[in-house]
Amino acid sequence: MWPAKRHLLAFCSCLLMSQLVVVPIKADAVSDFYKGRQVRLLIGYSAGGGYDTYARLLARHLGKHIPGNPTIVPQNMPGAGSLTLANFIYNVAPKDGSVIGTFARGMAMEPLLSGMGTRFNANEFSWIGSLNNEVSVCASWYESNVKTMEDLNNYELIVGGTGSGADTDTFPIVMGNLITPNIKLISGYPGGNDVLLAMERGEVDGRCGWSWSTVVSRSSDWLAEGRINILVQLALEKHPDLPHIPLITEFAENDDELMALELIFARQVMGRPYLAPPGIPIDRLTALRNAFEATTNDPEFIADATRIQLELNPVSGEEIDILISRIYDASENAVSLASKAIVKSDGM
Repeated sequence: MWPAKRHLLAFCSCLLMSQLVVVPIKADAVSDFYKGRQVRLLIGYSAGGGYDTYARLLARHLGKHIPGNPTIVPQNMPGAGSLTLANFIYNVAPKDGSVIGTFARGMAMEPLLSGMGTRFNANEFSWIGSLNNEVSVCASWYESNVKTMEDLNNYELIVGGTGSGADTDTFPIVMGNLITPNIKLISGYPGGNDVLLAMERGEVDGRCGWSWSTVVSRSSDWLAEGRINILVQLALEKHPDLPHIPLITEFAENDDELMALELIFARQVMGRPYLAPPGIPIDRLTALRNAFEATTNDPEFIADATRIQLELNPVSGEEIDILISRIYDASENAVSLASKAIVKSDGM
């Protein structure tokens, strides 16, 4: 019996040692790939905007959390509202984890809503995470008769917008088509601040598609003085600051309308999305996701974001995977409703 036991113990020891070395070998493989390498972080917009600012912030910190500590090199690739970049990452960029990118928060839904020029399947991207789960609001000026969503049953709300495709235009158009006919849009203001001036001058009654973080940072005096009414949250989840303000999805009248609204406002969950091409090695995707999470918890990264007044509300790559899968499982009727809802009607 003793020799048999010795053989058994020897076998178990060898088996245990083989299992113990599996993780270091995988870790070394990822580290060996990234060591001394430059990883390109492609940005679908020109320099100086919000996507560019967030991406360059991430680039300053992400590399130290990736095994091998590669240098992250941000590069701008503007074009067609970041569609150029989306098509490039899906079809052209190397599928080895050496290229990652960021594009418009609503880009993943474009193949469903319009499909024009899209040459990608959003389900197949290697989602790394998002730096923000955005919450936008629709707000009215204190002199307006519309102080709650219920008031829209009896009164009209005229809101200002900054141009076709912008949240300030798309979101009130959706509300007008799916929720109430009493939302009217005056578009063409040069920027969000110009809409706010128009509210003060009485040209418009409010603004929809207004980031809550911007409200807090730029118009806190209006909040404190009661000069604006927050009507509804344009997102899929409530902001902790606004527990009593309803979500837009609460006004859906049936399952298809609910799914249509989720499809449109899913972009808010992916406020600042980061992704890699389809089919990169799973160990490298895991390393990138882990590095992204570690970066968002890094005190130096958080301090850097605070210094330049950028809000952080991270979403994991796994959460984006689940969201995209749900969106792409939407019924044909829900997709049709959403596609029609983003088109301005003659009455607006």
